[in-house]
Amino acid sequence: MKIIRFNGGRVGIVRDGRVFDVTDAAGVDPQAWPPAGICRVIRDFEALRPAIAQRMAAGPSVPLDSVRLETPVPWPNKLMAYPVNYHDHAKEMASRGLANVQGYFLKSNSSLSGPADPIELPALPGREIHHECEIALVIGKGGRQIPTERALEHVFGYACLLDMTVRGKEERVFRKSYDSFTPVGPWIVTADEVPDPADIGMKLWVNDELRQQANTRDLIVNIPQMVSIASSASTLYPGDLIATGTPAGVGPVRDGDVVTIEVEHVGRMSIPVVQGKLGANVVFEKPYEFVRAG
Repeated sequence: MKIIRFNGGRVGIVRDGRVFDVTDAAGVDPQAWPPAGICRVIRDFEALRPAIAQRMAAGPSVPLDSVRLETPVPWPNKLMAYPVNYHDHAKEMASRGLANVQGYFLKSNSSLSGPADPIELPALPGREIHHECEIALVIGKGGRQIPTERALEHVFGYACLLDMTVRGKEERVFRKSYDSFTPVGPWIVTADEVPDPADIGMKLWVNDELRQQANTRDLIVNIPQMVSIASSASTLYPGDLIATGTPAGVGPVRDGDVVTIEVEHVGRMSIPVVQGKLGANVVFEKPYEFVRAG
């Protein structure tokens, strides 16, 4: 099942290219603040299934291309990410800080954006902003110290995720937390629609150039291990997002580019890149030259 947020916080199900509005059936108030209603939908999804099915059976629906898609989970308790989780990316970056050495880090929730929102480049002359192609895990059942062999029971679904990064040596969280730096979408695909989490392909293009391609079988820390490691330190809650790491091929984006990400069994989204006027600060005043390791 494909679950979306759209048109100002409404909740819908996508089927055969049409959107069924299940906002009322799911008990979501689109005007509520903070916008955490989708987290309750994720938590209570099995109990809500009959009401959602009834609403879909009754109709009506609208074409998918007639709605504005929004980021599926705008207010998670945590937005977690694993660094350097593919060996080819570790070689590319000449990094020893692998995911199984450093564990996870946090990004600002305010960096989340949706498939209809542009990536806004901060005004940082002398700095490159790089794309990173990733998969988002959406936690469904919370827990602490989750064993690896039970970890997939806690994954509600999957989404496409871009982890945009100011390239440099400064604090990773700061470089990755600008507004619009974590596009997620175009929807959440529930876990039952992904045949094998250990075999999910993904690709990223900038304009028409294929820059990144990988499969989850190449992960250093695999999906069950990521959930287990994260929960050893932090209680996981429904709606928490985990970014699984990026493969080799990271590179700069510029004003006017279009970044397209495709995740097998999940979906595809294309995000325009625009130059913004905000974001300058003393930390990034010194230019930085990214040199790809040989």
